[in-house]
Formats: sequence, C-alpha cells, structure tokens
Amino acid sequence: MNYKIVIPSRFGSSRLPGKPLKDINGKPMVWHVYQRALETNIGVQNIVVATDHQGIFDVCTQFGIQAVMTREDHESGTDRLAEVADIMGWGDDDLVVNLQGDEPLIPPELIALAAKTLSDSPLAGIATLGCPINDEADINDANCVKLVADHSGRAMYFSRAAIPFARDGFDAKFMTGKDTPWLRHIGMYAYRVSALKKVAAMPMAMIEGLEKLEQLRALWNGVHIQVAAIESAPGHGVDTQADLGRVRQLMSEMAIES
Repeated sequence: MNYKIVIPSRFGSSRLPGKPLKDINGKPMVWHVYQRALETNIGVQNIVVATDHQGIFDVCTQFGIQAVMTREDHESGTDRLAEVADIMGWGDDDLVVNLQGDEPLIPPELIALAAKTLSDSPLAGIATLGCPINDEADINDANCVKLVADHSGRAMYFSRAAIPFARDGFDAKFMTGKDTPWLRHIGMYAYRVSALKKVAAMPMAMIEGLEKLEQLRALWNGVHIQVAAIESAPGHGVDTQADLGRVRQLMSEMAIES
C-alpha cells in the first residue's frame, strides 16, 4: 500500500524543550522515530520530517533524513501537515499518516494499520485508532481521551470526559475484555490529503476549543473519521524528562537499534 508518513518535530515544548534532539542511546530522538517509520517499508521517499527549527532540520540532513521547514505559528498538527502536503506537492487522493515525533517506541504495525483503515474506508477522510479501557481511573482521567464510535467504527465523539457515562454506576462486567464500551483514543491519524487541506482551512470549532482536541474540528464539520480497534495501547511517548529516562532504559534493554 502506498502512503506518506510525516513526522512533526517541533523544538518548543513546555515540559521538555528541544525534545526531538534529546539523546537516546547515542542518537537523537527524531532519528529513532524515523527508524520506526522506515520499518513500515514504504520507502525513504515517502517519509518526511516537518520541523520549525533549523537545528532539527540540520540534524535530519546529517542523517540523510528528508526534512522540510514549516512555519512556527501553526496552531495544530493538522495545520503543519497541510503545509507539508503543499510543499511536497501531494495529490488530493494521497494518504498521509501523522507520526508524532516523540514516539520512538511506536510499533510500525500501528502506522500501517492507520493507513490501511483509511484506504479500506473510501467514505472516510481521516482514520485513527482506539483500544479498550479496563480501568475505571482511566475513564475518569481527563488526560486519557475517550472516544465513542458507532457499530461500523465511525467516530461519533471524542472527549476528556467519561463517555459513555454510566448513569447507574460502573459495572465490573463491562470493565474487562475487548467488549468494554469505553475506548481510549490512540493519537495516530491517517488523512486523505483532500480532507487534510479542508480541515486545516476550517476555523476552530467551539467544542474543539473547550476540549482542546483538534479532531473535534473535523467531526463538527461532518468529516468521517474511521476508527480501527487495537487490543492495547502502545507505550507512552516522551513528554517529560522522566519519560525520556524511561524510554532510554527500555530501548537499551530491548536492544532497539541505536
């Protein structure tokens, strides 16, 4: 299957500035994320790092990684991807996967699954992933984004709130297994370039501003988001110095290429 991967790599981060350049076992984090993209076997010509920082661009160039400079004032990852699609001259029917630049442990199978889900859903403009939530604490955690999809896997809503809400209280029988009604959103997106450009041109939706979830802009405007179910969430990305230490240790123990 032919698709593109864009790795947004911003220098600015409130919790870990310069994150893409942080060393993990002798290589910068952006290099490791790029390796996960390479493991999809779509070819180097279909993978590009999008950055707003000259230092990140220069490091990518040193490693032979295709990179483009993008504007610093983008409000969302969707906006940055749309600029990359313009720079690269991709067609409206091309598929693009947004691979976050702080996910050095992401399984390449999930990247491919997002692209395949979109390819197999001709009416969808976006595809993403979700997995069962089996912990009541996660359901009530605002940092754990929940989603509700219909019987066909089409997303109905995303929220930081506990959706669906159990009016009569949580029943343990719904808290185990893959058939739980609560799904965690996994922030892996695939876009048709036509939908990507359309969403990037839309104003922020009120619900997007309230929840601080950019995918709600697409839903508000009627864009079909198809959800693929996976069994469990991948390892957490790198947001803090503590995360970085944990990932360094894991990658060392797992002998992941460095």
